[in-house]
Amino acid sequence: MSKNNWKVGLRAKLERLVDDCVVAGARQQDVFDVIIKEIGNLRAALERDPDPAEDDVAVIEEPANDWPAADR
Repeated sequence: MSKNNWKVGLRAKLERLVDDCVVAGARQQDVFDVIIKEIGNLRAALERDPDPAEDDVAVIEEPANDWPAADR
């Protein structure tokens, strides 16, 4: 999508998404309702964490065993 026609590209992707869901058996109105709900959820999540890609979820910190009672 270029800088000028991203809205056209977005609409085409949304149309394909809705069509795929309807072909899979969903009602069109239900798909619209869920998309609207999920956009609200996405907006709220991005307000809490604007760049979730920066989060390093691959690093799992191990608990430290260097406290005094750990050797007992």
